[in-house]
Amino acid sequence: MSIGSVGSNFNIVPLQPGLSAGSAEETKGFGARIETALDQFKASQTQASQSAQAWELGMEQDLAAVMVDQQVASLGFQLALNVRNKALGAYRDIMNMPL
Repeated sequence: MSIGSVGSNFNIVPLQPGLSAGSAEETKGFGARIETALDQFKASQTQASQSAQAWELGMEQDLAAVMVDQQVASLGFQLALNVRNKALGAYRDIMNMPL
């Protein structure tokens, strides 16, 4: 059994500390940011499914990588669920505000 590199299966996006106030990242809308996050979430779910299927078929030998993919997908799902719950809570608060 061999141990592969830890960062090989992750889609790591480096931080960009030098963003100015008028940069493209700053002007990106909320909807576009949510869409990007959902696309990344979908990709992690797909990767986890594919790696689990490859393990079941005997094509993947690294169980640790499969488990890491499953954990990343699980954490992404929990994050998406919490963001949804916060957004629904904010919507309910706004709708219940007196005029």
